Amino acid sequence: MNYRRLGRTNLQVSEISLGTVELGMDYGIPARGDHLQPSEADAARTLNCALDLGVNLIDTARAYGESEAIIGRVLKSRRTEYLLATKISSSNWESYTGKELREQVEASITESLRTLQTDTIDLLYIHNATPELIQCGEIAEIMQRAQQAGYARFIGTTTYGEAAPLAVLEDGRFDCVQVAYNLLDRQLEERVLPLAKANDIGVVIRSVLLKGALTYRYTHLPDELRELRAVVDKVNSLCGAQANSLPELAYRFVLAQPAVSTALVGTGRVYELEEIVSFSGCNPLPTEILNTMRETVVSPDQLNPGNWPFR
Repeated sequence: MNYRRLGRTNLQVSEISLGTVELGMDYGIPARGDHLQPSEADAARTLNCALDLGVNLIDTARAYGESEAIIGRVLKSRRTEYLLATKISSSNWESYTGKELREQVEASITESLRTLQTDTIDLLYIHNATPELIQCGEIAEIMQRAQQAGYARFIGTTTYGEAAPLAVLEDGRFDCVQVAYNLLDRQLEERVLPLAKANDIGVVIRSVLLKGALTYRYTHLPDELRELRAVVDKVNSLCGAQANSLPELAYRFVLAQPAVSTALVGTGRVYELEEIVSFSGCNPLPTEILNTMRETVVSPDQLNPGNWPFR
């Protein structure tokens, strides 16, 4: 496993880290006869395997069903071996201000610490932060108080689109930003990623596999996503001598981006985790493959999993 610096935190993180939404709930592209959420025994095998393979960042959230609780039960005895990231969640951040916002954040932190069976969180995110939430400035102050109280070592945000991460980078008080970026959704290349690198802000990439669309599961995409399915089929045809699979193409593409600190893999299957981890340290993709992939265009609504007809 290769390790990279997480921006100004100076933490050394594995360039592939584990996302755990799939451990706590059904998530991804459903295939006939397939159960998406693993059993707790399989989740435990995945978590322990991740640490054994050198993964040292585990990412979860209050909103990920049983994920925090499973991590707390399974990895309590190995807490010193990994960095823990979780997220403060709300269905409607804009409905809270002042005391209510502070209480909402504090309650979420308290519950996460209890459920994860830990005294501190290495990286505490605001989940799905909007530009408006960041620009009001109040949330950053509340997060900094959590740092000062020892509940969190570093703070960050998870965001969608371009406007929100740009607001985070302009604010300057957050140590890290988690964003969606992959070989089909490249909207952050022009401004967000270069600015994050210039400002020494850690960048955590999610949706490398676009919720499973950049795996063999793309053939199970419903007709509402036929445009996406056709484009992925074209990308899949690039697999061959230079890359053995769609996931290899996807991770080599993302890890070649100099602003990236780490790329998440979300899985509850050991064999999938082992495959993805094997891409650490791989060479960047050949220029001709990159050029072909950059010619692919998909409608933004097809690239947003929030618009898909399943969770």
